[in-house]
This record gives sequence, structure tokens and C-alpha cells, in this order.
Amino acid sequence: MKPKIEICCGSAQDCLAAQAGGADRIELNSALALGGLTPTLANLIQAKKAVSLPIIAMVRSRGAGFCTTDAEFEILLTDAELLLKHGAAGLAFGALNADRTINAAQTRAMADLAHQYGREFVFHRAFDCTVDFDAAMRQLIDWKVDRVLTSGGEAKAEQGIETIARLQRNYGSQIEILAGSGVNADNAQLLLKQTGVCQLHSSCKDWLTDPTTAGNHVTYAFASAPHELDYDVVSEQKVRELALAAAG
Repeated sequence: MKPKIEICCGSAQDCLAAQAGGADRIELNSALALGGLTPTLANLIQAKKAVSLPIIAMVRSRGAGFCTTDAEFEILLTDAELLLKHGAAGLAFGALNADRTINAAQTRAMADLAHQYGREFVFHRAFDCTVDFDAAMRQLIDWKVDRVLTSGGEAKAEQGIETIARLQRNYGSQIEILAGSGVNADNAQLLLKQTGVCQLHSSCKDWLTDPTTAGNHVTYAFASAPHELDYDVVSEQKVRELALAAAG
């Protein structure tokens, strides 16, 4: 089976680069520097016009963690339905309680919404912050979650290979395991062979410079040196290299 490549995109232009590079699926976000937030509806609409790949829409309102208030969740649920009505192929969402267990009510409500529209529901890397991976995985399977994005609880998927492999071995027949974080052409085959997963998630990041990022004594930089004046985009070439490497 040919491995699937999902590219994390921050704009409709990123989606074009992902498709041109040979990606199989897109996860559409905004504010990737914060770990990815809900994309604007306009970006989804433009992306749908520009590409034919399935687009999973991130549903997340802010940076930091995943302990979502009822007020935040009400807005997220409204956002999610709008995204589904405008053609999102699925939703990526994750909600946790303060004790780092999964927030069952919010997760089930969001999964049910996606499934009511006949779309996929993905529990994103909030999974990597849960206190008990096995308990979390059993819950997600019970709730008919389609896919889990995980680095195996490590900063990078390559560091979490053993955990990802165990999750794939124990649960991969009941739920899709998508390995992500730090995935590139150099480690794609290693991850696929040693974990047994058949899909990878990557940003395939490159940088473009905006010279107005800093001036006088003011800076709006979010990236560290040497990219202080830059913003991130998807590299078509890196997507192509990853797709070729994954295909072996």
C-alpha cells in the first residue's frame, strides 16, 4: 500500500504547493506558529477552488493547551459546522481536562458533528499530552474517531518511534494512526518501517522574508534566528521529496 502524505498548510497557497508536490491530504490551519488554529472560512473556500485533495480543517481557538472552556467550545462548534458546510473533508480537534484526560463531552460532540456530515474526525496532537495513551486510545475507538495524529508523546515522531509502533500494533486495526512532528524525506522510510503506520504528517516548511517584520524598536517576529524577518510556507519541493522518499 502506498503511504499517504498529509501536509499541514496555513493558506490556500500552501494547499496548491502541497498538491503540486504530490501530497494525498491537507490539514488546513491558521497561525501555525501557535501550533495551528482554525482557518478562516475564506481560506477554506479558496483552497477548495484551488485543489482537489481532501482538506481536514483544524478546529482550535487559541494557543497554549487544550483545556477548552464551554464558551470557547460553543464558538468552535459553530466554526466547525461552517467549515463542514463549505466542504471540509473532516475536522481535527482535541480537548482535554485539567488532569490531562480527554474531555469526553466536547470530543464526542465534535466527532458526532463531523460524522453527521459524513466526514472524518481526527483527534490531533492533544493526544500526546494525555496522561494515559492506552486509556485515551480506547476512548477514541469507542467514540468512532477515525484517526489520531501523534508523535508518540515526544517532541518529534522519530524520538517516539517505539510508542508509535506500539500504538499501531495494539490499535491500528481499529483506528488510523498518523505519525507527525519532525517528519521529512530523511526519516520517512525509518518511520514507516519501524512503526508500521501507513501515513505521515509533515509541514514541509520553507521560509519567505517580509522586510516589514521589524523596524525602529518594534518587531513582530515569531521565528528564531536566522528567520527573524520570515514567515513559514509549504515548500512544493520538500513535499515532492517526502512523497518520493515515503514511496520508497
